[in-house]
Amino acid sequence: MNDSTFSIKKASVINAIGKYSKILLSIMVEIILARLLTPYDYGIVAVVVVFTTFFTTFSDMGLSVAIVQRKDLTKSDIDNIYTFTVYISIVLMAVFYFFSYVIAKFYGSSVYVNVGKLLSIALFFNALNMVPNGILNRDKKFVTIAVRTVIVYVLSAVLTIILAFLGARYYALVAQAIFSAMFTFIWNVITTKPKFVIKYDNSGLKKVASYSIFQFAFNLLNYFSRNLDNLLAGRFIGSTQLGYYNKAYTLMQYPVSNLSGIVTPVLHPILSDYQNSKEILYKKYMSILKLLMAVGVWAEAICIFAAPEIIGIMYGSNWNNSIICFKLLAISIATQMMNSSSGAAFQALGNTKLLFIQGCINTTVTVFSILIGIFSGKTIYALALWVAISFIINFFVSYFFLIVFAFKLRFMKFIVELIPYIIIGMFLCIFGYIYPNIFKDSMYLSGLCKVLYITFIYVIGMILTGQSKVITKFIKSN
Repeated sequence: MNDSTFSIKKASVINAIGKYSKILLSIMVEIILARLLTPYDYGIVAVVVVFTTFFTTFSDMGLSVAIVQRKDLTKSDIDNIYTFTVYISIVLMAVFYFFSYVIAKFYGSSVYVNVGKLLSIALFFNALNMVPNGILNRDKKFVTIAVRTVIVYVLSAVLTIILAFLGARYYALVAQAIFSAMFTFIWNVITTKPKFVIKYDNSGLKKVASYSIFQFAFNLLNYFSRNLDNLLAGRFIGSTQLGYYNKAYTLMQYPVSNLSGIVTPVLHPILSDYQNSKEILYKKYMSILKLLMAVGVWAEAICIFAAPEIIGIMYGSNWNNSIICFKLLAISIATQMMNSSSGAAFQALGNTKLLFIQGCINTTVTVFSILIGIFSGKTIYALALWVAISFIINFFVSYFFLIVFAFKLRFMKFIVELIPYIIIGMFLCIFGYIYPNIFKDSMYLSGLCKVLYITFIYVIGMILTGQSKVITKFIKSN
């Protein structure tokens, strides 16, 4: 199969195979680890990972996305960009190694010192992976990415479980981050063969600077909007409560990242081929968006109404404090799934400056929402509610900018196209509320009945609104 002829459907199917294989494996791993580790263990690692993610953002600087967008980059340009990231990776690893002392002082616990020092290794390899990841996406090597995803996860997960069984506690989670980054780097080096050049030339960086600078700025903003809750919760609510919140948030992200995630990673490489024709790009993008909305409404309803069963089956009774938190976060699943694809549209249009501007507004909304959630009651429930509200507000902000300023179309036209899915969502809420809760004594039967009930109502809604035909037509034509 010629990589250059990949359609969105073909690329998504390939990505789905790798993605869903990893989902099944990760569910099994989570079920095991949740019974071996405590909320405190997860809370400790969650805090430090927030900081490593921030440093990783600096190593990328929007370069991986720029490699996909700029079709005129030569092999020499990419090698020089890779060399630049090597230098940056070394510096960032060294800085983070000593920054772990600052983290420990801020949170008042010396445990963060060793955790931070070890995670600096994961930071180093993650930073080195940025350019190779861009090369794989640019060349549409989706099969390679899918296979790598599964194999790397299996290897790192097995080693993590072994360490957890041996009583390594939070160090088992630290090891998982290190193994995953290191194995990914080894795979990337073998498949993309990036070349480190002694005589460094910044001509490649100059070519992508105008595009990558705004992507980098957006990534920084997105970092703060996605991680400020963990930063503040760990400080003002405590590591144990953060562990409950982090588990609920991670579980909420399963449908967001693993349902929309089969499409969004391949959107930019494919939509970028239509960057000179906004009309075609908009038509293809809206088809994808409707598919994401259709799946998102269904996933959101199931997560809300089957939350007790989902938490109980996945994590056990020790994590019951995560149930309400999970329900509150789940009300934003549909809008998050849609919004996860907006960045690809901005990127394909070559308008990362506009992406950055709307990112500034979204970050402001998120920061205020998190602050209200943290200090209004100092509970993870208030935090979860306000985080969900911020996701919904950000959805409207992002798409107003995308539709009105990027595509130059009327925003109401966009909203009208989504009305059928809003109606379906309302039906699901009504029928979910009146559901007679049966099989209370069996968590598994109760969960299964709720899923089947919600799915039945959803299918009826899709048929009555005519959206089942729309989605079927799109799948067949792509």
